[in-house]
Amino acid sequence: MTTNESSNSGMYFNEGLFALAIVAFIVLIVIEKRKPYIEFPQKIYKDSFVTNTTTFLINNVILTILRASSLFLVAQQFASFGLLSNLDNGPLKWLLAFAFFDFAIYIWHVASHKNEYLWRFHKVHHSDKGFNVSTGFRFHVIDLLMEIVYKCIFVVVIGVNAYLVLSIEIIELFFILFHHANIRVPNEESISQIFITPSLHRTHHSTLRKEHDSNYGIVFSLWDRIFRTRQELIPVNIGLDLIEAENFIQLFSLGFITEIKIKKILSWIPKGKK
Repeated sequence: MTTNESSNSGMYFNEGLFALAIVAFIVLIVIEKRKPYIEFPQKIYKDSFVTNTTTFLINNVILTILRASSLFLVAQQFASFGLLSNLDNGPLKWLLAFAFFDFAIYIWHVASHKNEYLWRFHKVHHSDKGFNVSTGFRFHVIDLLMEIVYKCIFVVVIGVNAYLVLSIEIIELFFILFHHANIRVPNEESISQIFITPSLHRTHHSTLRKEHDSNYGIVFSLWDRIFRTRQELIPVNIGLDLIEAENFIQLFSLGFITEIKIKKILSWIPKGKK
């Protein structure tokens, strides 16, 4: 197979994967509407869904304008470098690349919670008062841009084909949609021993920080078990206290306001007599 034929087959494969991810998104919406795990008030669900999908569309426009396809381009340039560059393309290399990538995102996710600068943008994702498949789209654009830079560094260190990187990204997207879905999963306890499931990730969206600082995995739950960041519980409330963001402008602004500042502003408001 020539290089052009290989590139074309990789492109078609990834287009097929992306189409499957879109189908999965629609299927998960239908399932969670018919049999939701948590019955959120209709207004919360509607506001959440509209805000999240709008944010996804605007973020993608911004990333396109900024030419943030750099991850793919970097992979094209540096595929012959890195730890896995000397391995032949095949199942072993694909599995190793996927595992390394998933572990790298686990580390980034932990850092996004522990580092106050990263958290100020990542908290936009946790500001959703609902929990549904569209929550997987709720990210601050600066959070996404910083993650792209981080992934580019990872790609150089690992050294894998650009189309393999794109395939991994799409598979990760599928799992992000899956574990944000407000659904009941048959045999979920068994599945969660290997993969991150909605019940594990629901804990990650708890209002309480001691609860949402857990279950950082994207695909494999292995990392949380190894580093003791796994929690299995049902959160009482979803979303963050003091945080209200009902449209893209509010979400974007939220990234520049820390929770400490919000508390300070609220402390200036006179409290009525009890």
